[in-house]
Amino acid sequence: MSDPTAQPRRVVVTGIGVVCPLGSRVDDVWSALSSGTSGITNCDTLPVESAGLPMKFAGECRQFTGDISNFGELEKDKQKSIRKALKVMCRETQMAVAAAELALADAGITAGSIDPERAGVVLGSDYMLTVPEDYVDGIRKCTEEGQFDYTDWGTEGLDQMTPLWMLKYLPNMPASHIAILNDFRGPNNSLTMRETSSNMAVGEAFTTISRGHADVMVAGATGTRILPMQAIHAMQSGELADQSCEPSAACRPFDKNRTGMVAGEGAGTVVLEEYEHAKARGAKIYGEVVGVGSSLVADRQLRGDTEKALANAIAAALRDAKLAPENVGHINAHGLGTKSGDQHEAAAIRTALGDAGKTVPVTSLKSYFGNLGAASGVVELAGSLLALKNGQLPKTLNYETPDPECGITVATGEQSPGKSFLKLSVTPQGQASVLAVVAG
Repeated sequence: MSDPTAQPRRVVVTGIGVVCPLGSRVDDVWSALSSGTSGITNCDTLPVESAGLPMKFAGECRQFTGDISNFGELEKDKQKSIRKALKVMCRETQMAVAAAELALADAGITAGSIDPERAGVVLGSDYMLTVPEDYVDGIRKCTEEGQFDYTDWGTEGLDQMTPLWMLKYLPNMPASHIAILNDFRGPNNSLTMRETSSNMAVGEAFTTISRGHADVMVAGATGTRILPMQAIHAMQSGELADQSCEPSAACRPFDKNRTGMVAGEGAGTVVLEEYEHAKARGAKIYGEVVGVGSSLVADRQLRGDTEKALANAIAAALRDAKLAPENVGHINAHGLGTKSGDQHEAAAIRTALGDAGKTVPVTSLKSYFGNLGAASGVVELAGSLLALKNGQLPKTLNYETPDPECGITVATGEQSPGKSFLKLSVTPQGQASVLAVVAG
């Protein structure tokens, strides 16, 4: 058992793995961020033209097909295990497993190189929803002369579903697959908290190591806003960008002329490791997680107050990290690109950081790839870690006209990332999460 009087242990990031619209290699992702190259293109996932859907462009992971080559360079035994498991993985789970394998390879962690009892996983996700193809055969069997008979579903339609169908969509499956494939026997958890899932997963992994319950944790999230059922929800409840825009110019966080969010998909993980453990094996260090904050604020009608929630979470993360506002190098914002969302986020930054909130550079990487759902936070976290490593803060794409209602300093590509940053995420329901990270 850990000593309750002992000082918290330091926690560093030693590996990064991403599957996002900018690519699945860290070098490719950084190349796009550093050069201002967008990953938002015409949407191929949905039948936009034939169905007249308002999602003409999106951040799609076109490079990710689910082929075993997408999971990185693997030993034959692990290749065999992943191939066997693919039949019970939906696309989000496949991307999560791939991101984890890429992160572990980046960290230099292989089978037998660490104590499996001291290694664990925390993975976040959106709600995982079935794709229509899963129901097609059953629906056909219950349909006669164009009419679907609901009374036949239980006896005729259901037996057309694959017996392992449910396993593909359980939100705890990404963490389960990652742990089984790598024989990680330590703490394991799954979080479903929409866009805050990434920060909350990394935050839980951080505290798990800090209190001595593990030495190594894989943490991150996977998500989508462009598979059919999730896309319908985004179209019904989200504020989508003007569909007449050029795809690469559609997402305009904090710009006065922003029109809404762009939907996307992706996954990302980081390897968190206790500092002395990482140092002993000669691991490279991207940065050190020093604080985490979260807050949920909603009224009696369950309408989220994102401004108050973010201000609370920022303040909590700064306290946890013992980091003064004036020492924050940059902020990696939620930056959804919606009118009210960006305005409330900017107000929260100014409230929580005081005078520093007006001058600290703020970047939003959703301008490169859209809203990846639960995965957004960790992919954006990876972007800031790479910014620290390379000494360059990616600009917020498409930021041309400052919005006086925001009153913050939006990154233009000319500012330094500094030696520390805050990663902000928030949901429409008023759940906010913030990570504080310093250079390694």
